[in-house]
Amino acid sequence: MRNFKELEVWKEGRVLSKNIYLLTKTLPDDEKFGLISQIKRCVISIPANIAEGAAKNSQKDFARFLQISLGSCFELESHLILCMDLEIINNSETLGNLKSIQQLQKKIYSLIKYVSTKI
Repeated sequence: MRNFKELEVWKEGRVLSKNIYLLTKTLPDDEKFGLISQIKRCVISIPANIAEGAAKNSQKDFARFLQISLGSCFELESHLILCMDLEIINNSETLGNLKSIQQLQKKIYSLIKYVSTKI
C-alpha cells in the first residue's frame, strides 16, 4: 500500500481540481447540467483514481487506476477545448489550465510506465 498523499501526480491533480472548479464558476448557468457537470466529474476523477489505485495491493491494479486517471485527464482536456470552441470560457485562463493538464498527463503516463515495469 502506498501513501497517495506523497505522490506528486496526486498533489498536482488536487491543485488542478481546485483550479478547474473555480474556472467552472465562470461558465454560463445553462451549462450547469451539461459541460459543467462533466468537467467537474472528470477533474475530481483524476486525484480520486490515483488515491484509490495507491490503496491496491498489486502493481497491476495500481497501473489500471492510473490509466483511468489518465483517461480523465484527456477527457478534461477535450471538454476545455470544446468550451474554447464555443467561446464560453476565457481562453487565456484556459490555456494555462490546458498546459497544466498536459504536464500532468505526461507525469501520470511516466508513472504508469514505471509501475508497469514492477509487475
